[in-house]
Amino acid sequence: MIMRMLDVGTSLAASIGRGGAGLQVGTLGARPMEAVQLYEYEGCPFCRKVREALSILDLEAEIYPCPRNAPRFRAEVKRRGGKAMFPYLVDPNTGEEMYESNDIVRYLFDQYGDGTVPLALAMGPLTNVSSFAASAMRPGFGTSYKKAVHPKKMLELYSFEVSPYCRIVREALSSLEIPYLLHNVAKGSPSRDAFVARSGKMQVPYLVDPNTGVEMFESAAIVAYLNETYAVG
Repeated sequence: MIMRMLDVGTSLAASIGRGGAGLQVGTLGARPMEAVQLYEYEGCPFCRKVREALSILDLEAEIYPCPRNAPRFRAEVKRRGGKAMFPYLVDPNTGEEMYESNDIVRYLFDQYGDGTVPLALAMGPLTNVSSFAASAMRPGFGTSYKKAVHPKKMLELYSFEVSPYCRIVREALSSLEIPYLLHNVAKGSPSRDAFVARSGKMQVPYLVDPNTGVEMFESAAIVAYLNETYAVG
């Protein structure tokens, strides 16, 4: 119980450290036909900025975790872009591929918002400092690879960036290098009604695993399921 409280408390502190960025949907622009693809890992302060943008813009994204020493997606990024640097965005709707969190954030708001980057993501060094401080609240979580079986079908996660419980699940997915389709359902999201119709209530995180037919709430239960089903050793 104490460890669980500490786990949730430090994750909440990370959310507070970023001032709640990614809690509320902002002004939305054009909607993409296909989900954007993001190569990143939890714990990376620059990746966090991009995930916050995705949440604010209510964008779905295929997430390809790239923790240290992971065998699959780091090599894919190096093949595509020439270097293993993160985050790395691929937009199949426009053909754009890019590094650099600030460039990605600007691109996303230009393409799928109203062109205005929210203050929380537009303060340059101050944004970076607060994002690094948030990462410091969860040192090492989601940053290193834990050997795992690779699922045949992509998992799905209903989440939004600022939720401390969702972060705990994303960290587990990141460590296991399990790709997933991220459904953002932050406050004000037009996607919430469809999510409630599917799940029965507005509660996140919510994991869908088409490989086993499992659908479940509760971060601790989800993390236990992921480790029992996919972790090796």
